[in-house]
Amino acid sequence: MAPNDSAQTTEGGDFTAGRRKAARYIVPVAVAGVAAATFGLVPALADSGDPDLPKITAQQLIEKIAASDTQQLSGTVKITTDLGIPSLGGLAGSLAPKGEGDGEGSSADPQAKLMELASGTHTLRVAADGPDKQRVSILDDAAEYSLIHNAGEVWAYDSASNEAFHAEAPAGAKEPGKGSGKDADQHEKLPEGVPTTPKALAEEALKAADKTTSVTVDGTAQVAGRDAYQLLIKPKQSGSTIESIRIAVDAENGVPLKFTLAPSGGGKAAVDAGFTKVDFAAPAADTFRFSPPKGAKVTEADEQQGREKDFGKDFGKEFKGEEDLKDFEGLNAIGEGWTTVAEISSPGGAKDFKAPEKGEVPPEAEQFLDALGDKVSGEFGSGTVFKTRLVNALMTDDGKVYVGAVTQDALVRAANAAK
Repeated sequence: MAPNDSAQTTEGGDFTAGRRKAARYIVPVAVAGVAAATFGLVPALADSGDPDLPKITAQQLIEKIAASDTQQLSGTVKITTDLGIPSLGGLAGSLAPKGEGDGEGSSADPQAKLMELASGTHTLRVAADGPDKQRVSILDDAAEYSLIHNAGEVWAYDSASNEAFHAEAPAGAKEPGKGSGKDADQHEKLPEGVPTTPKALAEEALKAADKTTSVTVDGTAQVAGRDAYQLLIKPKQSGSTIESIRIAVDAENGVPLKFTLAPSGGGKAAVDAGFTKVDFAAPAADTFRFSPPKGAKVTEADEQQGREKDFGKDFGKEFKGEEDLKDFEGLNAIGEGWTTVAEISSPGGAKDFKAPEKGEVPPEAEQFLDALGDKVSGEFGSGTVFKTRLVNALMTDDGKVYVGAVTQDALVRAANAAK
């Protein structure tokens, strides 16, 4: 009989201490990801049959994740993401920073390239050898995109265009031995802090667990040929766009092998990240070596940052970067737990906002925004809700924005309450 710990809902106390330890420990298995950080393994790829494992409580499983010391692995991750938004393939390219000469940015720039993972299905090959060496490759039919972190530097290479991108490693990732605590939290994420693997996604979910959350052990599974326990995390509140988060945890070493986020609206998983193959032996040393091929165009990060200073000009003449952001009063949190809504106010309201004129925004971006908009009204007045399967945002006509992983009705209630 597979373990079923559905009665073991843990709140506060020992669970809080356990999840904090789990949140601090990061297995450095990747340095690639996307802004939404949403990866997946098609459920059919999980092995059939549930292994018979010793019973374990949710608290014990959290502690097992926290105690895991695995820092070496290699394998393949299948990624399927369905956030209910248009494909970002063309949009990602149109949002890339432009160069000064040919009007093009580097196709190897991770900031633009990895946005494509926010939708559709992708296959990744990953490898890690401690906190200082990671590699992630995105495999296409006729090309490959790789992001390599080796000690003090990061290389990205796009074989389709024969372009490379080079940068120094993020702070805290240059010196050997910085593989635990706060510094380790960066090794499984992009420089922008985007989680990229089942392990990183699990850590983010565990950080959010509190008294509004049910945490249980819900049976067992096999993932990539490995026996695993299934940790089930669910909101106790109504109004969240998240139905549940399921994490398959390796029964032997405590490494999360699969992460599945089910939306409350039903249908297939919005985020489902997992290994199809995994090996916990040390990868070959040459896995993390890279030199640009002959004839490759190489863009240095410092050069790219110089180009980004004028990036705002491509999206409307009125945008002034940080100068415009000073008009915002900051965030006001409404509610708690899974139904928290962030309220952002602009003192000037809508009168100080000038929408870009036609032609100032790439066609892909216009199509993207039009597909998400939905007019609503209430005690707060009127506005537009921009919806995905997970995160929704209400922009009111008086210049306020309400955003959260909550339903449209919950956004309207929050806006009415704040009026």
